[in-house]
Parts: sequence; C-alpha cells; structure tokens
Amino acid sequence: MNIDKMEFVAWMERIMERFNILSDDINDLQKKRNSIDGEELLDNQDLLQMLKISNRSLQRYRSIGKLPYYTISGKLYYKLSDVHQFIRESFNPPPPKIDRQ
Repeated sequence: MNIDKMEFVAWMERIMERFNILSDDINDLQKKRNSIDGEELLDNQDLLQMLKISNRSLQRYRSIGKLPYYTISGKLYYKLSDVHQFIRESFNPPPPKIDRQ
C-alpha cells in the first residue's frame, strides 16, 4: 500500500487537529475540577510558588486567620479571590514623601 506524500501530510494534520481538540478539552476539565462556584482554587504548592514564602509562613497565615482556606478530601485549597484580598491587605504602600523646602 503506497500513500503519496500529500495524502500522508493531510492525514497527519487531521490527527494533530484532533490532539489539539483533546488537549483543550482536558484543560477545560482541569479548570473545572480546580474550581468552586466558578472560582479557581489553588493548593499549597500553587500558593508557595506564587507568594514565594515558606510552608511555615503559609501555615501561620492560616492559623491566625489571615488567609481563608478550605479542606477538601484532606487537602487544603484557597480561593483565588481570597489570595488576592490577602495580598491587598498585606501590601504596605511606601510612606508619603515629605517635601522639605
């Protein structure tokens, strides 16, 4: 069975298109799985990398109630909006400049 080059290329392009569709579907499923009420959930690893803090610091923020969290099947999760609020509250703007003339 001989297949000419054009037919082979077209066949491979169709296969790659199907892979892209499957990849998009998998990404959509992962986003839905890691969300609650349409809001993205982050786990400890996500947060440690995002905030560049230690595991102990993250534990401290949870224990003092500064960072709300949720336990699902024994694993800790954080709503993205809660993380953004935590960052806003933790941000200290620089002191205003004093004009000395």
